Amino acid sequence: MRATVHSGYVPGCIGRIAQMHAEYYAKHASFGLHFEAKVAQELAQFCQSFSPERDGLWLAVTPEVQGSIAIDGAHAATEGAHLRWFITSDSLRGQGIGRQLLQSALAFCDERQYRRVFLWTFAGLDAARHLYEAAGFRLEHESPGDQWGRTVLEQRFVRGEI
Repeated sequence: MRATVHSGYVPGCIGRIAQMHAEYYAKHASFGLHFEAKVAQELAQFCQSFSPERDGLWLAVTPEVQGSIAIDGAHAATEGAHLRWFITSDSLRGQGIGRQLLQSALAFCDERQYRRVFLWTFAGLDAARHLYEAAGFRLEHESPGDQWGRTVLEQRFVRGEI
């Protein structure tokens, strides 16, 4: 399957991104309703308050949405830009589209001179961690937490400084 990277919202992307997250993390981390609802609610809020000067959304499309990544720049000056909703479908995983999405998001941050970019994830997602570290992120914090509906070893990765 061949995908292209599209910048910005497309109809149905909120539901599709929430679906990809819900299905992947139910299978690989036993996350459930709490996680799916959190993704859908926070992504919908992000899209409703989206400002192209500070925020970015990139989608891998085939033409169906098969991957996503977002930069929430609402607090970029104080906390850093927040990298969120990074995922690719099983059909595209391992083909380099995740790297393309991440490069698009970080190029956006560099263009806007965001001095710090952070993301939350959890231990065990080794392929994603490899991409983050190759892009200049470093592990800043690690501790047990349950922001996704069950206790995991949460990790905060950071690129740059404030």
